[in-house]
Amino acid sequence: MALLTSLFAGVSGLRNHQSMMDVIGNNISNVNTIGFKGSRVTFSDTFNQFVKAGTNPTESTGGTNSFQIGLGMKVNSIDRNWNQGTFERTGIVTDIALQGPGMFVLKSDGQAFFSRAGAFVFDADGKLVSPQNGAIVQGKVASAEGVIPPGNNLEDIVIDTNLKLPAVATTEIKWGGNLKSNSQLTRTLQVTQRGNINASALAVGESTAPSKVTIYNEYGKEFTYQTTFTKTAANTYDLSYKLLDIDGTEITTGSITGLVFEDDGTGNWVLNAASKAKFDGTANRINVPLSNIDFIYDGTVVTQNSSTYTLSISADNNKLPNIVSGSVTVYDSLGTAHQVTMKYTKIADNIWTWTASVPGTSTVDGKAVNAVGTVEFNPDGTLDPAKISPNNPQFSFVPSGGSATLIIDLDFGTGFGGITQTSASSVISALSQDGSPSASLSNLNIDQYGNIVGIFSNGSSRSLAQIMVATFNNLNGLISVGDNLYSAYANSGVPRIGSLGEETGTTVQSGALEQSNVDLSEEFTKMIVSQRGFQANARVITTADALLQEITNLIR
Repeated sequence: MALLTSLFAGVSGLRNHQSMMDVIGNNISNVNTIGFKGSRVTFSDTFNQFVKAGTNPTESTGGTNSFQIGLGMKVNSIDRNWNQGTFERTGIVTDIALQGPGMFVLKSDGQAFFSRAGAFVFDADGKLVSPQNGAIVQGKVASAEGVIPPGNNLEDIVIDTNLKLPAVATTEIKWGGNLKSNSQLTRTLQVTQRGNINASALAVGESTAPSKVTIYNEYGKEFTYQTTFTKTAANTYDLSYKLLDIDGTEITTGSITGLVFEDDGTGNWVLNAASKAKFDGTANRINVPLSNIDFIYDGTVVTQNSSTYTLSISADNNKLPNIVSGSVTVYDSLGTAHQVTMKYTKIADNIWTWTASVPGTSTVDGKAVNAVGTVEFNPDGTLDPAKISPNNPQFSFVPSGGSATLIIDLDFGTGFGGITQTSASSVISALSQDGSPSASLSNLNIDQYGNIVGIFSNGSSRSLAQIMVATFNNLNGLISVGDNLYSAYANSGVPRIGSLGEETGTTVQSGALEQSNVDLSEEFTKMIVSQRGFQANARVITTADALLQEITNLIR
């Protein structure tokens, strides 16, 4: 009977080491299976036969131990190793690797499955699925406004690849930058006429060629100032002037009459004292309040003789106008782009004007539209919100093309967070504007928290869905159903659905796949151990067989 016990013990060793080889073989065969978790086998002994029962010690004798003979071995457990696998970069956005204990939740034919394999694709209906079996990845789909709903209710992740965003009309522009504090005033302050009138070339009643110069009002708007001398008698002239806007329309006209030239005793003909005095009064001040123009005209240095005609005119000694500008593209309700230009001009210490404008090509009537105001800065260079004129500045126009009227708030910022005035160079730009044209979905990104973000052709982005994961109290309680899928079973516990991040201790890496965690060197070592265990148990069987053969030979 003892030999039969050893024989059957050896058989159990053979059988269970074969099971160990089966597990090792499965591990090695799945060494390149994405998301695969290797398994291990542990053994335990089976029942033990009592040869002699142990006894308790007494006052006069010691106790004895029990004698037992084992009846073989059995498989104690087959457990999965859920350690993290390494990541392999693929560059495919919908390839997703899990970092942490979470499991993807998939649904097929109404049944929930769980997986670590994140090689997903979008099918013809825009569903995010496993390409092996079409199981649909579960999560939460965002609203039309890009808001992910609260809670843990799962639904199929479906992305409309033809998704389009409507145009959003601009309602606010935020401006930032700096205006140089020691800049000169922008407005033209003085226009000076110089040169010589060739007396021999002009007959009475004839005029000189017009002298023209570009001047600027306090908002930096351009105008043309034009002067002409008309000979009325020998050595006597009338000066006439015109002020024209950029379109050539007359703003104002005037004249100074009876300007007389006389020899200063050196053969140089200059204006006599009475004529020069005419430039000292109000006649030489060009003041057009409606156009914000106010400058002095000085022609006292003009001469008249028979030398070459050299009349010229300049504004502020040819000073370059101090105009600081920045532009930004805004959008109307139809998504049409319009260029808004903001200009700043200095009118006094710490005070600047601002002008917002769009060209006539953007307006329904074909005329350019301007809005103007002023800003005043504190001594430390910060903007004084109480001294922005008008309060709550706005800019509006009716766009061409049938769009609704565009009303845009202009935000100049506060403190050092918007427009400042310091000794640094002048530079102004739009920090942001909240409009956008209509756009179509052009790309997708998936962040570490499983948010699927749509990138649209206009550069804007919007949340479209969020991948959810499940965690279990006992991952080893899951059962494998093939295709890299697991199903909850008796001892796994109920799946706890949660979002990626702190709630589940899990994050994802888009563009990567989790590889199998099978360690080949460890598996080959176990294979040797399994082989030796099998050989040893086979030797027990052959030895027990030889002993049985000897026993049967005793009757001969």
